[in-house]
Amino acid sequence: MKIAFIGDIVGRPGRFMIKEFLQKIRSEYHIDFVIANTENASHGFGITEKNAKELFNAGIDVMTGGNHSFDKKEILSLYDKYNILRPLNFKSDLAGKGVGIYDVAGEKLAVINAMGHYTMPQTDNVFVAINKIIKELKEQNINNIFIDFHAEATSEKRGLIMMLKGQVSGIIGTHTHIGTDDLEIIDGSAYLSDIGLSGCRDGIIGMDSKIPIQRFLGQPWGHFDIPKKCQKILQIAIMEINDGKTTYFEKLKYIQIDTEFKIVKTQAF
Repeated sequence: MKIAFIGDIVGRPGRFMIKEFLQKIRSEYHIDFVIANTENASHGFGITEKNAKELFNAGIDVMTGGNHSFDKKEILSLYDKYNILRPLNFKSDLAGKGVGIYDVAGEKLAVINAMGHYTMPQTDNVFVAINKIIKELKEQNINNIFIDFHAEATSEKRGLIMMLKGQVSGIIGTHTHIGTDDLEIIDGSAYLSDIGLSGCRDGIIGMDSKIPIQRFLGQPWGHFDIPKKCQKILQIAIMEINDGKTTYFEKLKYIQIDTEFKIVKTQAF
């Protein structure tokens, strides 16, 4: 099977890039299934039903989240209606689930959404929680396993791949909005510290620079906003999985330069 992952779609500019390019990428690369982190899709904070429908129609199959998963009140009813996950190590009595199992290209694919600890909301121990769910999936003979690890600290992300290498198909990090190109395939497990945002690339983590700079200068007020006009980027990872092991792993960046888009490709070896 061939799957793709998009991280941290930020506001209208990010949604524009998905609508503009995703179907073309699906067709060109013969992608069977698309996973995307959408917790910033509605003006940077959470996701609304309207925007969820918009992104599903654009070619996304399942959505993941993170610390902004519960920002919109309406999300509580959306978890039962759509393929939307939230981190599995949130309290178990909260709405939603952190693991989804899907039929893809005649096989089962498990998608896990998990969240780290450093600077993040209080949650259950993510390493213990993931070890438990991996054991349960293996007992069901499910070997195609992808993890969106929403975390600030690269040490936590690196720790997870070292713990799970050879047991999962891939782990890709989200949350920082800053893309890395440290693609690896380790014992059949794809790893990338952070896929990076899809949205405005010429501000600060997808937002207009004014308020973040004010805060850095000690003025703790003002609301983060997404620019109405900006240079945009789409960052997407593509994995080919055979019997649970990743055999091909590539990252594409569609970067807007003035009125043109440049494509940058990075391949894991």
